[in-house]
Amino acid sequence: MFTNPSGPELGDILRRSKTIAVVGLSDNPDRDSYRVAQQLQRHGYKIIPVNPHLQEVLGERAVARLTDIHEPVDIVNVFRRSDALKGVVEEALQIDAPVIWAQEGVYDEAAAELAQANGRTMVMDRCIAVMYSLYAHSARPRPDQV
Repeated sequence: MFTNPSGPELGDILRRSKTIAVVGLSDNPDRDSYRVAQQLQRHGYKIIPVNPHLQEVLGERAVARLTDIHEPVDIVNVFRRSDALKGVVEEALQIDAPVIWAQEGVYDEAAAELAQANGRTMVMDRCIAVMYSLYAHSARPRPDQV
């Protein structure tokens, strides 16, 4: 049975990460993906939108798929349905992303097994913005302090 990393472990992941690819990021400000990505940007993370239907979101050029990213990614944050998660994990493995983070409501045991079998950290059914505020907020330096 899958178990998420502990709160302190999530805090460590978030403090050491710099770049987050957001799969399923919408350009609609009313969508959770947009609000969460915007909040992460405000906390100093570089966001890479992954959505084949968009050119740009939150001032960042969008890519169609994870394999179109040509720079290191620390976290792949997933805003897709649970049945799409295994495919996202397969793509994340191709870009050597060390952490795959599925948002609240997104859960697939087979996807988690695949990620963990390939040495990746998997987080499921947790909002990255909420976990940031709970475990990483006070200890992460602002962009102007780095």
